[in-house]
Amino acid sequence: MSEQIRVDEFLSSLLSMCATLEAFELPLLDAHGATLAEDIYAGERLVMRKGTRIRSTHIGLAASIGRGHLPTLPHPRVVILSAGPDLVEPGENLAGSEEYETNSWLLTTAVREAGAIGYRVHSIPDNEEELKSLIEDQLVRADLVVVSGERGDDSFDLITRTLSTLGEITTVDMAIEHSGRHNFGKIGPDRTPVVTLPGDPISAYISFELFVRPMIRTMLGSENIHRPSVKAKLEKPIASNLGVRSYLRAFLSEDGKSVHAIPDQEEMSTLADSNALIAIPEDATKLSAGDQVAVVVLRRRYF
Repeated sequence: MSEQIRVDEFLSSLLSMCATLEAFELPLLDAHGATLAEDIYAGERLVMRKGTRIRSTHIGLAASIGRGHLPTLPHPRVVILSAGPDLVEPGENLAGSEEYETNSWLLTTAVREAGAIGYRVHSIPDNEEELKSLIEDQLVRADLVVVSGERGDDSFDLITRTLSTLGEITTVDMAIEHSGRHNFGKIGPDRTPVVTLPGDPISAYISFELFVRPMIRTMLGSENIHRPSVKAKLEKPIASNLGVRSYLRAFLSEDGKSVHAIPDQEEMSTLADSNALIAIPEDATKLSAGDQVAVVVLRRRYF
């Protein structure tokens, strides 16, 4: 039986499974794009902070103070596993109830954008033993495993049973509108963290942003593990259901002062068209034009 859990509670449980990966020294050119593992000083002056993503300007600064190497954190290795008998690879023809496998493509590239190494694995398991063997094979190269199923979550029970044979797994029902059940726990001999996400691609992506991305950023030792957030004026009224938190795909104005929800929220295109998420709290059912709302910034040119 699953228990309903709020966003902050679930995130806290997930982050408790994560630890910053062990640091090592890299030559300057190899350190480019990595995460700085410790503060860097020029004499007594702090010039680079731990958790900084090392860019070209940091490489130049390091060279200017005589540093030939920089202490860096490795990129976490994240295995994205998509499992479901009705999932078909893009480019193939569909038959019957089949659907194109979307989540592993979406999530693997999102993992890479977050600063990790993403490995994509698509499986069509017939039974628990087959899926278990596949997952065990992947653990050797994983610091984190993320699993999703089909749009209707038909394979959720199979995934849950299989993971439970590999470690301690907890199932929760997220208090997020249009979300659903998630699993989390640690599996295998190294107790590798694992999270399962909803089969619906939109729900899976929102869960990735809320939960998996902060896990990756924690493993990277990043200074900021969360997306930036702002308060903005709502351009049009929106509604939500009481008792659950809603995240609406939205467009934030270039000056960051106003925001509107994108129409047809059930459409996959809203993910590509949005640059932000409007976060509606559990106790709100209706927000009016002109209200100040919390906005999670996904991307913007001026940030």
